[in-house]
Amino acid sequence: MSFDLKGKVALVTGGNGGIGLGMAEGLAAAGADLVIWGSNPDKNATAEAKLRASGRRVLVQRCNVADEAQVDACFADALAKMGRVDACFANAGVSQARTAFHELETQEWRRVLSVNLDGAFFTLRAAARHMVARAKNGDPGGRLIGMASTAAVHGAARAQGYAASKGGLIAVIRALAVELARYGVTANSILPGWIETEMTAAGVADAKFSAAVLPRIPLRRWGRKEDFAGIAVYLASDASRYHTGDSFVIDGAYTIF
Repeated sequence: MSFDLKGKVALVTGGNGGIGLGMAEGLAAAGADLVIWGSNPDKNATAEAKLRASGRRVLVQRCNVADEAQVDACFADALAKMGRVDACFANAGVSQARTAFHELETQEWRRVLSVNLDGAFFTLRAAARHMVARAKNGDPGGRLIGMASTAAVHGAARAQGYAASKGGLIAVIRALAVELARYGVTANSILPGWIETEMTAAGVADAKFSAAVLPRIPLRRWGRKEDFAGIAVYLASDASRYHTGDSFVIDGAYTIF
């Protein structure tokens, strides 16, 4: 029963597609009600229809996580409509234009960090405020999860901005694990490897790229969004209540091979 999420509400940013939707589907199957943030109206509508089929309560909000005011407004609206947020998955992110470092434009650097790091900060801060206030009123507990990347821990050539944003997120999560433990709030990060999503579609479809990367993945396949359902359920559940400050690498053993 420790994996039963009935009565819990999970917020997944970027939950309208890719890894985010895979996690949301797993959370719904385990009984969680959902708040989904996405900036694409069409993807939001498709995800909402798919998730509502689970029979869970689902609130889908259009939110640009790089906009501090939008994040705070959407979180407040989510609390008003759903009552609480028990688990917050800061998953929304963008990729970086693959440019040689000495040619990387400042604007591109800041665009990537504004979503991947600033956006995660705004989201996690809103959730932490809620969870700390709840704990002070006698209802401790909560889960904060940051979606990082294996790019944070291996040399990601031509992607220094992306790598910096994900490395920074891991550092934030580790600090939150220590600071918020007194409130019963845990904080962990997830580091995906090569996963087949819209963000990686061009690379996956490229025969030369696939020939270079797939042999380096011991499981010999790209990751899929459903590969993240289990870890999402574990981290949102009571089963992980003593597991905090960790970084979960989900990459088919790519990083260690």
